[in-house]
Amino acid sequence: MHLAGKVWKFGDNIDTDVIIPSREMKRVSREGLGEGLFANWRYRDVATREEDPEFVLNREAFRDATILLAGENFGCGSSREHAPWALEDYGFKVIIAPSFADIFFNNSFKNGLLPIVLNAATVDGLFKQAGGDKALELTVDLEAQQIRGAEGGPIGFDVDPFRKHCLLEGL
Repeated sequence: MHLAGKVWKFGDNIDTDVIIPSREMKRVSREGLGEGLFANWRYRDVATREEDPEFVLNREAFRDATILLAGENFGCGSSREHAPWALEDYGFKVIIAPSFADIFFNNSFKNGLLPIVLNAATVDGLFKQAGGDKALELTVDLEAQQIRGAEGGPIGFDVDPFRKHCLLEGL
């Protein structure tokens, strides 16, 4: 699995109600949940879906981001599986953070989303590279367990062998 994509960054303690507010979970299937991703931040008016041009996902350089860079404790809050569903439906394939909430971390793997844990100093370095209006382009190589494209050369990451196998085989 080689995933290349633009990186979008987020801060600490982003809970599942921020990722997908409960009012956005009125669908019978996973399809379409990406529209509600970060709805309270993406839209000036949630009812009309008028986009806030200042929100990073609404900027052209980040509109098709597939890698999300986050701070500590990403996915905290309630155990809703809709959070990884919404991220995946929007187009994210990888989330890089120093830590994840346990249930969100497990739900991500179960739904084909790769959560990568890196130490805080490495994530801070990526945050600095991803700053500004230009998107940081990274390639995530799950087989080699490396992230390429960042300053300083490839960054290695750990992943459970069984989970790696499942992601590589699309299970």
